[in-house]
Amino acid sequence: MHQPLLEQTKLQLCNHPLFAEIISLRKLQLFMESHVFAVWDFMTLTKRLQQDLTCTQLPWLPPADPQAARLINEIVLGEESDMHPRQGHCSHFELYLEAMAEIGASTAVIDRFVARLRQGQATHTALHEASPPPGVARFVSDTLHIALSAPTHCVAAAFLHGREHVIPAMFERLLQTDEALQHQAPILCGYLKRHIELDAQDHGPAAQQLLERLVGADPAFPQQADDAALAAVESRITLWDEVRASLQEVHP
Repeated sequence: MHQPLLEQTKLQLCNHPLFAEIISLRKLQLFMESHVFAVWDFMTLTKRLQQDLTCTQLPWLPPADPQAARLINEIVLGEESDMHPRQGHCSHFELYLEAMAEIGASTAVIDRFVARLRQGQATHTALHEASPPPGVARFVSDTLHIALSAPTHCVAAAFLHGREHVIPAMFERLLQTDEALQHQAPILCGYLKRHIELDAQDHGPAAQQLLERLVGADPAFPQQADDAALAAVESRITLWDEVRASLQEVHP
């Protein structure tokens, strides 16, 4: 079992020195221009799980595991159509784009990527033509590989350990940046606080229950899930390493 190694690696991720590097508005802008791709590909994992555990095709059929369907549908509801801080509803991805606009971060690359997807381009082609930083492209490619190719229990493991379990601690670190930066980025702070609340209290426990239900189906599944989770966390650490290196090249 890799569980001790997995927990150590998750702790390494949560304590990553990247967040101490975000000491100016310009560095926050650059961080968000990379991180927005992780906000987008989070939904790729989420939707793969919804696709596997509910019925999203016609003719409709009842889900094989109604409890699993309920768990993933509740997560999708919060992530894809949450209450907007002012009025109406929006996805967390759309809210993050608003947060980027608020502080003057460029959305040109992510907008180019999404526009190509809307035109029907294959995801990997759209990613290549959008030209995000190499570390971002690699991270998204890793996520897409899991979402498109891995069995459901491995997707759930990457979703839980690579996202839901670690996001609250990472976002708490981001909220500890300079207070002047926080005053400049109220939408971002609201986004971070909402994720900390949702992931710690609702989505994290739901994702944990979901994974436990899935790995119980076969004695080989727990080890496979651990391997997938470890790979997902290591991929995120590599992304943070690359983003930090890029920020260190920027004058505060």
